[in-house]
Amino acid sequence: MALPPTAAQRRVIDAADPVTGRLRGTDTQLAALVKRGLAFRHPRPPHDHFLTPAGHRLREPAPPAAGPTEPAAPATAPATDGGVFAARVGGAEEAGTPSGPARAREVRSAWQGLLELRRMTNPDGAADRPCGWERSHLVRAAALALEAAGHRPAGPDADGYRVRATPQPEAVAVYAPDAEALRAYTATLETAGWQAGEYTQPRTRERYVLASPRRA
Repeated sequence: MALPPTAAQRRVIDAADPVTGRLRGTDTQLAALVKRGLAFRHPRPPHDHFLTPAGHRLREPAPPAAGPTEPAAPATAPATDGGVFAARVGGAEEAGTPSGPARAREVRSAWQGLLELRRMTNPDGAADRPCGWERSHLVRAAALALEAAGHRPAGPDADGYRVRATPQPEAVAVYAPDAEALRAYTATLETAGWQAGEYTQPRTRERYVLASPRRA
């Protein structure tokens, strides 16, 4: 069994960039995280270190047990301690989240960081399809793609998208206020490198997009 990180190493992990996972620490700390499988050293200069999916998971709360997908099931994208960027997944629980030009700049920066992470971590350096981080943070990744494209998340007093986890592996459900928005979300996710199709909830008959990260 792999040893847990020390307190000093955990501080390095917690201070990593919330989107790219870029790490800052001493050579000894970074080498120890690589040995534990929590980080990797990028092969191209300047040879920075980044969190692996296992390293990212250390910063996330334990996921809830899988169950049937429901439109109203909470699936927020939690921010880590310190108030770092968190993608908006849509829902009443996000009431009071700041918006406006500052938020738009944060979203653009996060999306560009994610594209860079794709280039650095996909084996062929491709930025047009999701990377390992997105596959381990499906709800947050899909929500970031939607928000970065200018779509509005649902809120207490506004219609918009809602991204929810599903029991299916590597798949999220995206709910929309109407058919036009549903088509727009599908197109956005496909452009962002996801496979997306429209389906109907058997019980509620509500239409939704089922999306999975594209592999090739």
